[in-house]
Amino acid sequence: MGWWKQAVFYEIYIRSFQDSSDDGVGDLNGIARRLDYLADLGVDAIWITPFYPSPQVDFGYDISNHEEVDRRFGTLADFDALIAAAHARNIKVVIDIVLNHLSDRHPWFLDSRSSRSSAYRDWFVWRDGRAPGEPPNNWESAFGGPAWTFDERTGQWYYHFFYAAQPDLNWRHPMVEARMFETLAFWIGHGVDGFRLDAVNTLFEDPDLQDNPQLSEPKVTLTGVRTQDFVNTRRLPELHDVLQRLRRYVDGRARDVVLISEAYVDEIDELVRFYGDNDDEMHLPFNFFLTQAPALHAAFIEQAVNDVEAAFGGRWPSLVFSNHDIDRACDRYASGFDVDAVAKLLAMLLLTLRGTPFIYYGEEIAMQTYPPERIEDVQDPVGRTFWPRYKGRDGARRPMQWSGDPGSGFTGGVPWLGFAPDAHTRTVAAQRDNPASVLNFYRRLLRVRREREALRTGTYRTLRSNPRVIAYARHASSETAVVILNPTAEPIAANVPPGEPLAARRWRVLLGTHRAPGEEIALRELRLNPFEALLLI
Repeated sequence: MGWWKQAVFYEIYIRSFQDSSDDGVGDLNGIARRLDYLADLGVDAIWITPFYPSPQVDFGYDISNHEEVDRRFGTLADFDALIAAAHARNIKVVIDIVLNHLSDRHPWFLDSRSSRSSAYRDWFVWRDGRAPGEPPNNWESAFGGPAWTFDERTGQWYYHFFYAAQPDLNWRHPMVEARMFETLAFWIGHGVDGFRLDAVNTLFEDPDLQDNPQLSEPKVTLTGVRTQDFVNTRRLPELHDVLQRLRRYVDGRARDVVLISEAYVDEIDELVRFYGDNDDEMHLPFNFFLTQAPALHAAFIEQAVNDVEAAFGGRWPSLVFSNHDIDRACDRYASGFDVDAVAKLLAMLLLTLRGTPFIYYGEEIAMQTYPPERIEDVQDPVGRTFWPRYKGRDGARRPMQWSGDPGSGFTGGVPWLGFAPDAHTRTVAAQRDNPASVLNFYRRLLRVRREREALRTGTYRTLRSNPRVIAYARHASSETAVVILNPTAEPIAANVPPGEPLAARRWRVLLGTHRAPGEEIALRELRLNPFEALLLI
């Protein structure tokens, strides 16, 4: 079994995690400073967002050199030291790789736009307009506006699925594939344990440039506003051939390097395809179906879980509620109720379902989403584009809240993004010594997960119960664990029927939000407090 199947990952948005140089921006040495905290928390791997040289138009996802470290984040020597320090604590390191596009200041693109005869011209998607002053077709950018930008120097348009400062690479050119594969080899040589592949489902676009159909009205999604159905600019079938070649390339250099793909899909069958026909593609395609549950209702959560279980056919899923592109789950689902209670319940879900969980930094202290109140305060360009319908991703990217100090323990300088209103009260320091805190609930839950085979590798089965309750069993060897959750603000009966085989035995609390460990429980008689979460053995 690959190490990633039993691991718990922790996503670090590098700009916001820990600043070691007092310039207001998080960095690699800041991460190194907090490794003991992460080891004590109980995570097995960290995923670090881009730290490469970049103009920072899209905060690092517009890369101008894939094989170097941006000076604001440190040096290559700092990265090597971070890898060594993490590995000394048995923490794996996964990094972001952006394959779809790069910065318009990357040397390849600068050469490409210098002349139509440039050796790099076909490394990008250059086309004539369909009429003077008109782009080649109607394709729109996911970040708003046309997906084509006209270049005066050469008199053609270049394609960009995201910002104009992020021109798409032409993955139909064999040299693009070969050179980008070499980038992964470079970082494998520096000791990384895996890659999170950004925006992979946009690697290809229709070579005939057919128009995308317009939606009848704009659609607000988890990550922006869509006006088109991207049928000709996303999820083209050639993608999977490339990813399978990438898997073979990486396996040929290090068999234990994990590949995690980011691809927002509409149907679960599309997600399953990322595993490959013979599990020869991605190890862990990101599963966003939990994040798409419209509310914290048992029916929505169970459908998201059960649909994945049915479609995956035993393949190993990933589990995620929040990330740097999505509003934080604890307040997204709290709907005005107790955020801490909802955060603990979500933690129980995330860390006891079958699959590999990903914690987003600050989730363990129930950091909340605070969108900008004024357009003048927006840092994220997509937020300015779609304001006020969509306010961007700043609200979920605010600096980590370590302590009540003036810089919240994050920086001695001015933070790149303003602190959340509760930055000096909802902190790691305030929660560390509070046994009832969200942080300590995470710590206990992670310890229990590591100790229990059923929670790490066991099978999953939904239990019959009150339709307003989430109930399931995990089983491995001779060990069974039961999880019962009340995702409502009301006390309710679990209503596990006598016909449910697991209802016949008595259980004891291993971990709970409202009950002490060791308390005996009879499922048929169980009444749950509001937002109660129970792990039973």
